[in-house]
Amino acid sequence: MAGKNMNYFLMDGIPNGRIKCTLANWTGVAYKIPRFKLVDCKSIDYLRQSGVYFLFSKGVYGKPLVYIGQAGTRKNREGILNRLKEHHAYPKQGLEDWYEAIAFTTSNNIFGATEISWLENRFFALASSANRYEAKNGNEPNAGNVTEEKESELKEYIDYAKIVMGVLGHLVFEPLSASAAPATTIMEEQTAAVIDLEIKQGHIAAFGQRASDGFVVLKGSKIKVGVAPSCPKNVKRQREVNASSVDANGVLTEDILLNSASEAAGFVVGGSISGIQAWKTADGKTLKEVEANEASEL
Repeated sequence: MAGKNMNYFLMDGIPNGRIKCTLANWTGVAYKIPRFKLVDCKSIDYLRQSGVYFLFSKGVYGKPLVYIGQAGTRKNREGILNRLKEHHAYPKQGLEDWYEAIAFTTSNNIFGATEISWLENRFFALASSANRYEAKNGNEPNAGNVTEEKESELKEYIDYAKIVMGVLGHLVFEPLSASAAPATTIMEEQTAAVIDLEIKQGHIAAFGQRASDGFVVLKGSKIKVGVAPSCPKNVKRQREVNASSVDANGVLTEDILLNSASEAAGFVVGGSISGIQAWKTADGKTLKEVEANEASEL
């Protein structure tokens, strides 16, 4: 995949403050706004336009939470900013502790009601499909109707927005595993180095992949039912949090992201185990050997 030239402006001069982001050959403009910094956004004209925004919460247990909303330009020219102010003053149930917003608009203010409805619907579908975050919208947003020509433009807008979102720290649209990714040329290039790993012990037959933010145990894996008395606390917690994703026979009904290969291996066997030794390729190489091979090629 070709490199991308992105421009970031640290609006407060600090890395954990407000960030404005633009991308070469993209008409979009994105803002990353900590909730406590909303009060400083009154002078940003782009945030008075129409657009789509995301609210993020860490949640209590399990997956982090995201709410995806749209904002049209109102008579008082209070578009996105006004909606964020409303969420700040009167947060939705379950998102009381949202801590950050990311807003998408355009440099030429071309989004009308139909376009932002379509974008909201598509962003919601992509986030739900990726399954990294729990989408707290309640009902699926209405897609509206756009022409074929406009849909093509909006799809291109989304392609760039997905890149920006990831770089701004939220992998909302990135599938947990390569097997869940769309079969596109770009995705094939990105996942060409993915290595499938497995743990097979007795009735256990689990399959996984390394990820940039941990280790994924794949849907369809059969894990041990129950845990050993000596099972680490973090593994027990992951079993509890992900209980709804495991059927009565110990088969995963969806991909599950764990923090490390060892936590993932422990999740599979229900006890303490070394991930770099337990996970193996189909031809018997341990993850430790795979990583040693990779290091020798650097």
